[in-house]
Amino acid sequence: MGKIAKMIIQDEAPETPIQKKLGEVGKTLGIACLLICLAIFVIGIFKKISPIEMFMTSVGLAVAAIPEGLPAIVTIMLSIGVTKMARKNAIIRKLPAVETLGSSSVICSDKTGTLTKNQMKVVELRDIHGKIVMEKEYKFILDLASMCTDSYIENRNGELVAEGEATEIAIVNEALRIGENKDELYKEYPRVADIPFDSERKLMTTVHKVGNKYRIITKGAPDVLLDRCINYYYNEERTKLTASIKNKINTQNLKLANDALRVLAVAYKDVDILPTKIDTNSLEQELNFVGLIGMIDPPREGVKEAVATCKKAGIKTVMITGDHIKTATAIAKNLGILKQNDIAITGAELDKITDEDLEKNIMRYSVFARVSPEHKVRIVKAFRSTGAVVAMTGDGVNDAPALKNADIGIAMGKNGTDVAKNAADMILTDDNFVTIVEAVKQGRNIFENIRKAVHFLIATNIGEIVTIFLGLILGLKSPLLAIHLLWINLVTDSIPAIALGLEKADKDIMNRKPREAKKGIFADGLWGKIFVEGIMIGILTLFAFSLGNNLYGIDTGRTMAFLSLGLLELVHSFNIKSEESIFKVGFFENKYLVGALILGTILQVGVVCIPSLASIFNLVPLNTIQWIYVGLISILPIIIMEMQKKFNEIKFGKIVYGYKERSDY
Repeated sequence: MGKIAKMIIQDEAPETPIQKKLGEVGKTLGIACLLICLAIFVIGIFKKISPIEMFMTSVGLAVAAIPEGLPAIVTIMLSIGVTKMARKNAIIRKLPAVETLGSSSVICSDKTGTLTKNQMKVVELRDIHGKIVMEKEYKFILDLASMCTDSYIENRNGELVAEGEATEIAIVNEALRIGENKDELYKEYPRVADIPFDSERKLMTTVHKVGNKYRIITKGAPDVLLDRCINYYYNEERTKLTASIKNKINTQNLKLANDALRVLAVAYKDVDILPTKIDTNSLEQELNFVGLIGMIDPPREGVKEAVATCKKAGIKTVMITGDHIKTATAIAKNLGILKQNDIAITGAELDKITDEDLEKNIMRYSVFARVSPEHKVRIVKAFRSTGAVVAMTGDGVNDAPALKNADIGIAMGKNGTDVAKNAADMILTDDNFVTIVEAVKQGRNIFENIRKAVHFLIATNIGEIVTIFLGLILGLKSPLLAIHLLWINLVTDSIPAIALGLEKADKDIMNRKPREAKKGIFADGLWGKIFVEGIMIGILTLFAFSLGNNLYGIDTGRTMAFLSLGLLELVHSFNIKSEESIFKVGFFENKYLVGALILGTILQVGVVCIPSLASIFNLVPLNTIQWIYVGLISILPIIIMEMQKKFNEIKFGKIVYGYKERSDY
């Protein structure tokens, strides 16, 4: 426990991708705002404008440049993601973890209970000669194995059923099937001591009083237990365990493992006097080997398809298990995890590999068998050293360090310990691998939607900057007042941005490669798009102002600019839904965005049409011709962007949002 606590304290959880990306956004915008304020101030001084007036203008532009709603919008999007994932059996403990899974390029998963049903059933018992058919021997091995468990028996409507850990349930239920009740055996052979199962030893031992003697029963991994045996039990006789007999037992073990069965070995010994010190050295030595128990744990429904989905999504699935490597390999091949040229490795073999060699070849390994908690930490660190974003599952206390070291730790909700859950970022209430893949899909969509919201907010804010900046350069009076900028930032910026955050996932979102961890949120030319679109919005707003100012006066010009800027932003939000034509994607697919357009338009028009509000905002009523001008200018972004999308489609082929190479997947 002390070692585990030390590992958890020493290893800090890494920053999530969204934290890194938003940090970059904040830094970029902060520097940009300072430069903009300085540039505007200097230009104003050269034009001999009052320093105080220029200072106020610069501050106003700074307000326009920073998307104040971004932190709130991102939090809202992540919260919505948490709610959706909770409905699908994934409980998020840390908000940024919603997005982290979307960046995952490696998923390290436990086998039992996550990839498989964790519904063990005993299907075969074997000794050195093969399948056990003799009733007396079949009964003897099950008696020993069921007594060496912590499982308990419940009476459910007259039917005796075992409860506890899945492996032990299988053993006790099989014993019950043939009429052997563990509780009745305990009355005859009371349990007086035990050494609990340990993932390092891979063994469990119990001690029972048998008349005047004591019977020590040990069950566990065959390859480990065989080394503790000196005799083997067959036909009620004990014979010396020679090398050739060991080979026979190992052959039977491999046959069961190759059939994708989980295999446990059972051994015992009788002693006259119980050792004064109950430990592995005193109890788990000089045992008599009895036989092997083969159990099947069928794969969960949908796991094979989920692994295939991960493959298409460019995500490597890795199986980590305490089972025999042959069992793990058979199941991994069946699920599509272990592919041609992939390597399966044991914990013992892993110990012989240096960290440098492991990091160099880590992507070749797909199965890790017979591993310890320390191995899991090494595996996570090795994958992360390649730049991969790693998700790791776990349930035990000793899994906590690996869960904390991973980019996202995933604890089991049904069978997980509280320590594992507290160290994890996400908890699976159904312990199902399929849920992880669904969470990856949701995480990818969250990031894409955050990217769209950032795209929209900064492009529209640049439009506001361009409007005032160009107006100053051209010697015009300010097209917009500070109150206009604040209103537009509050209403026509934030509402559509939130609606963009509610976009459904693209149908092909799981056919794309994971994002590179080093790529910023503005990768693949997003900055260029933002600037071009911002300039477009700014020029159209300035055109509306100039039209109104030249024909009707400054107040009408500002009113037309105010209306046009707000409506331009609302209309432009539909351009950002997808890189494909809005006519292909559909105007009404996102009902929230349609609602944002209607609500934003009502609010924007209401400010002008309600006299009391208009006076506060220094706006004036418009006539029919002026409204037509505003309406025509406001729909121009759709026409301009549709032409640009058509050009890109002809030049590049199908376009996927956020990816520079569109048709090369």
